[in-house]
Amino acid sequence: MVYALRGNSINTMHTKKIFILGCAASIFLFGCKKEKQELTSDPGACVESTASGNGSIIQGRYIVAFNPQSVNARGLTAGQLVETGASLLERNSIPTSRLQQTFGGEPGGFIANLSVDEAQQLGNDPSVQVIEPDRVIALSICFTVAEPRLVTWNINRVGYGNGIGKTAWIIDTGIDFDHPDLTVNTVKSRSFINGVTSADDENGHGTHVAGIIGGKNNTFGVLGVASGASLVSLRVLNADGVGTLSSIIQALAYVNTNAKAGDVVNMSLGEIEDSPVLVQQVQNTASRGIYIAIAAGNDHDEANKYSPANANGANIYTVSATDSLDNFAAFSNYGNDVVDYAAPGVRILSTYSDGRYAYLSGTSMAAPHLAGLLLLRGNNITTSGFANNDPDNQPDPIAHY
Repeated sequence: MVYALRGNSINTMHTKKIFILGCAASIFLFGCKKEKQELTSDPGACVESTASGNGSIIQGRYIVAFNPQSVNARGLTAGQLVETGASLLERNSIPTSRLQQTFGGEPGGFIANLSVDEAQQLGNDPSVQVIEPDRVIALSICFTVAEPRLVTWNINRVGYGNGIGKTAWIIDTGIDFDHPDLTVNTVKSRSFINGVTSADDENGHGTHVAGIIGGKNNTFGVLGVASGASLVSLRVLNADGVGTLSSIIQALAYVNTNAKAGDVVNMSLGEIEDSPVLVQQVQNTASRGIYIAIAAGNDHDEANKYSPANANGANIYTVSATDSLDNFAAFSNYGNDVVDYAAPGVRILSTYSDGRYAYLSGTSMAAPHLAGLLLLRGNNITTSGFANNDPDNQPDPIAHY
């Protein structure tokens, strides 16, 4: 399936599945004084939306997850994962050259180029838990470049604290390595895009998410919820906001190997039809004591229809969006069966690519507010009020420090 940034124009119909919650549009440059931001909703704010092709199947490319009862992938090295995958292919009379990449952890597995018949054959092997087609992830971002305002309304709404010494892993378009308002761990950062080695952000969405989480506490720019936190860029989407489901799964496997309990993963992307492998990877990462904040999606639909928003379990939190008046955002997905908290997601000012600052709207912006709170408080999240006009008539509690 295709993934994309979560967002689309508030005045337009939401599009379907997976997006980095944002939408491409003209850039409007304007100045603003560093004064308190007016707390009014902006119906003209653009929202990230699903791009064309998001969620579409990549023909001939499959994600194969091992059966944990047959293969203990958690303890395997990269070389052993290749050997295990190759052995499985050989056993089913499939050329080992079809194996493209591997991913560790539980369940662990590999990505391979297969025919439909070969995929069906592998699916019947007792060493395979599940096999599903790889899919496209595509986002469309709408943003407005602006001057920073230091402590913005949304940060005041959820609260903030010192995040120095804490680590957030951001699975997204990358992070601007040179942005003066961010502390990026370039050593641990990785790209999971074929042929792209740099995890630097060429899009802007991931940098915006990063600023909401950990914008520095200094005399300029914007303040993040967990100011000064160390931000690790796990790039799965290219400059156009396009990537693959398999890249996200590989990024989570990397987190499993390199993160520690108490770290936080932010996933402001997704909205594909249910992906068992992705959901299981999220749950396995969370089982290590790593907190995961997930955007609910921007389809004004039931969040349980889409992955990874429908992942449930300890340390996993799906987040809907509200505006500055605590109204439920018109674009936000909903449903208390999977949505845990609401957080600001309409017209959010944060860091952007090339050292800039910009406004974006979407549940992609709501999730990193919770990610920052998870860095500061762990599971001890408090709340302050509820989202007004929640479509499911069970108002989501608004997360607060």
